[in-house]
Amino acid sequence: MTLAATDLLLEATGVSKTYGAVVALKAASLAVRPGEVHALMGANGAGKSTLVKILTGAVRPDSGTIAVRGRPRIVHSPGEARRGGLVSVYQEPALIPDLDIRSNLRLTETPIEPFRHWLRELGVDDLDLLSTARHVPLASLRIIDLARALAIEPDVLMLDEMTAALPANLTERVLEVIGRLRGGDRSVIFISHRLIEIGAVCDRATVLREGETVGVVDVDEGSEERIVELMLGDIVKGLPGRDGRRATGGARATAAKPRLTARNLASGTKLQDVSFDLAPGEVLGVVALEGQGQDELFDVLAGSERASSGELLVDGSPVSFHHPADAIRAGLVFVAADRAEALLMQRSVRENIALPYTARIRSWGPIDLRGEGRTVDAAVATLQIDARAGREVRRLSGGNQQKVTIARWVAGGVKTLLCFDPTRGIDIRTKQQIYVLLRELAEAGAAVLLYTSDLKEIPLVCDRAIVIFGGRVVSEIDAASADETALLRAAYNLRSDALMPEDVAAEAVAGAVGAEVAGPLPDESPASGQPASER
Repeated sequence: MTLAATDLLLEATGVSKTYGAVVALKAASLAVRPGEVHALMGANGAGKSTLVKILTGAVRPDSGTIAVRGRPRIVHSPGEARRGGLVSVYQEPALIPDLDIRSNLRLTETPIEPFRHWLRELGVDDLDLLSTARHVPLASLRIIDLARALAIEPDVLMLDEMTAALPANLTERVLEVIGRLRGGDRSVIFISHRLIEIGAVCDRATVLREGETVGVVDVDEGSEERIVELMLGDIVKGLPGRDGRRATGGARATAAKPRLTARNLASGTKLQDVSFDLAPGEVLGVVALEGQGQDELFDVLAGSERASSGELLVDGSPVSFHHPADAIRAGLVFVAADRAEALLMQRSVRENIALPYTARIRSWGPIDLRGEGRTVDAAVATLQIDARAGREVRRLSGGNQQKVTIARWVAGGVKTLLCFDPTRGIDIRTKQQIYVLLRELAEAGAAVLLYTSDLKEIPLVCDRAIVIFGGRVVSEIDAASADETALLRAAYNLRSDALMPEDVAAEAVAGAVGAEVAGPLPDESPASGQPASER
């Protein structure tokens, strides 16, 4: 039954948003009833966070309408949205690091006593309001954000991955509070990658796929399957790339001595216990939903963060990285999703690609410009970079900028390539060129570790994949079995006898949402009922 606009607390219709060539939202719609906890679901890059930011005034939409209690509403800023009863707790803490907690509360005109009440309800009793925000643990900052939002009694409370950075005890308290908010005249929009949390607290779920609303599901027994189906859409059959070369490369990699070995790596609160081997000639995929520890894993491997425990070996020898330069010297080079992190935007293509070449010069004297030129030209030709080598990098397309970051290491002779979502936000043709290049690098003996938020890339490029959930490896899947259904089920830690032992799955879920949910996971039922990027 279709509800009239006057029966809805919040309604968004036909909302779109683009960032240059990247389409974040195409035609997203959302209808929230008074008194319900409404899940907003979708794979990485589906547009969930963008929609929440539009609803709370942090981002202006290109088109679409928003109505609150049947009346059109145009929100120009988060402050205006807050005064109008629309409040969000975003994925990252929204506090100024150099101010104390009390000063941060003043900025949002948060009443102190209701704030303290909700802190106690959420399990935090000992917070010193004079503590500087940067010295407060991340989990406590998330609770502070939520208590601050609850204290002003919003009409619509939006929680974007609220539980992703919380330990089990605080997650349990948050879910209890959300459950108590059900009913009455207010509503909660709840975003989580954990289907078990959705089933525990939500009444309905709106599913986004590639920036569009593709369905609304009543959350009840068996709804997990329907949600996954909506998130996946049509499964692509007969993916290219499963040729004899793949089989040969995978077999060769299996027999080879590992180039890179990780044993029980942990860092911060998100990376808990990750182990894997990566061999020369292999492309190993990393599959994870947002916030499961993949960022921290690549930071540790690239030398930008220190592991708190565990062991890392390169060619069988233990290594310890204190700086990215240490990782580069050990043969581990990093390609980031954000090209701006890696490139000198005001410098030329030639200068950017030649950086590793120049760094290897250990004596004073003139640089061999001819040798450098030959090296750079070969890399430009290999990656088909559509630009003159003297052109400033900032004037290139995003795809060509990403190819420059890879060309830099191809020119220097890469041993181990760490790629973090390298095809995010670039065109299909350039993606295909990068796929081919990664396979060619592996065939030439390089080892490639590839995290991608686009699940279709795993069977196209990789020999096998590891799946990380809750900071731990919960599954390993061969490329031949790595269709989107298998990968998405594993990423959500849904039980599948072919993919993961039940006890491993239960342990990971228990660590994420509390010991009381460590029992059997939802059964698979054929009758019950992403591929983009959003890091």
